Amino acid sequence: MQTQLVLILAVFLLAGFVKGVIGLGLPTVAIGLLATRMPPVQAIAIVIVPAIITNIWQTFAGPYLRTILVRLWPMMIGTVVGIVASSGLMTEPYARYGTLVLGLLLMAYACISLFKIRFSVAQRHERWIGGLIGVTTGVISAATGVQVIPSMPFLQALGMEKDELVQALGIFFTTATVALAFNLTGAGLLSVATTLPAATALVAAFGGMYLGQKMRSRMDAAAFQRWFLAGMVLLGGYLAASTAAALS
Repeated sequence: MQTQLVLILAVFLLAGFVKGVIGLGLPTVAIGLLATRMPPVQAIAIVIVPAIITNIWQTFAGPYLRTILVRLWPMMIGTVVGIVASSGLMTEPYARYGTLVLGLLLMAYACISLFKIRFSVAQRHERWIGGLIGVTTGVISAATGVQVIPSMPFLQALGMEKDELVQALGIFFTTATVALAFNLTGAGLLSVATTLPAATALVAAFGGMYLGQKMRSRMDAAAFQRWFLAGMVLLGGYLAASTAAALS
């Protein structure tokens, strides 16, 4: 247990630092790194509380709440439906494939961002496309705990201002993580046993975010993000390859 707490402390300090520098990535980094030592569903149970709290803070850190809700409600409803309807994906017999899918998703997310692949969505199509994107993201999130694919490329395609996009990400991820928490509770994966790991993760995440925010003005955030994304490609490749080998 003590070794696991040290691992959680180190992982969330790093994940919080990444979020502090570039404004996102805490659940993605934390789940990806923890999945090298435990099943994704166990990692999700540890990540969920810090993710919800940090995302709630991001949700209300801006003046665009009403506008974002009007634009994104089909996507958010679709995500909740996808997560709830796919709750069985985090348990047997599908759980053993979760790490493989997680690795592939990390690689896809990192490559899309690293090579600056951008899409464009006409405003008249936002709602129905958003609904489909939401359902797809929800299914993927129910299996892996990661909500960045395909939601992130879609949100970036809406042409929001930087501050509006940051707040939109907070609102969307809050919705998704709360829905995921209900899945975890229903599956008996959120219990007293996860309290200490989650509390350790929360403290470490805020400590890492504080350090990252302090360092943001002293470092090249764009260069840091490139190295971060390159690391995600390598981490995703390792998770996918090791899981595929174990399944074969």
